[in-house]
Amino acid sequence: MAEEAGIDADDARAWAERLGWAFGLIAENPAVRGAALARLAEAQRMVADALGQFNETWLLTRPLGPDEQYREPAFLQARRKHQQAQRYSLPDGVWGAPVNGDLAAWPGLPYALFFLEWEAKYPLEWTQHAKSWGTKQNLIRQVARARHEEPTQSKLTDLVELVVHRAYRCKDREYVRVARAVDNADLRSRLHRAADSDNPWARRHAGYVLWLLDRPDLPNTRPTWQTWVQARRQRYGDRDDARR
Repeated sequence: MAEEAGIDADDARAWAERLGWAFGLIAENPAVRGAALARLAEAQRMVADALGQFNETWLLTRPLGPDEQYREPAFLQARRKHQQAQRYSLPDGVWGAPVNGDLAAWPGLPYALFFLEWEAKYPLEWTQHAKSWGTKQNLIRQVARARHEEPTQSKLTDLVELVVHRAYRCKDREYVRVARAVDNADLRSRLHRAADSDNPWARRHAGYVLWLLDRPDLPNTRPTWQTWVQARRQRYGDRDDARR
């Protein structure tokens, strides 16, 4: 897949040439986002075309047997063409983070953060045009494992703040990892403001994250969440949107 195409070995210039346009997807200007969405649609069409050609080649070369098939030049060319098309599209283009390398120094990190920011700021557009819960989960876990300096820590803090203010979306629970990795005065201040806000989602989600930050050894599991919700209801009443 993308790793075989060598994404993790590319430098910042190569990433910008492939996916620099994608930052338009998080622009505040709707016209800029629309142009970026059109660019994405074309990139995804090219991926689909290349995949179709690869599948046809796979069927034609299948009688050769697995060993000969994977040495057949036409098969290898079709596979490379598909992999190359993936590198210019989303979500495929943000795959390939180094497994054992320094993620903080990875040239693809700004694009991984962009993909998460896009889902956080414009969830409906992300869902319609590039939904991939597995990619979201993997990227969150990867950035949470790395040691980051500014401005990446600020970006991660912004992401946690955005997520706690909204209704829960698939894999949002993974952001607890990010909060624990960043955990600083700025993040806690934002979470306290959210926990004391008029937004019932923010009160619940931020309160839970703060509770876990004070309990770093406690696993972030469904039973843990249910225990916290039950304790909260006993303290503040049965209404889910009870004020603190």
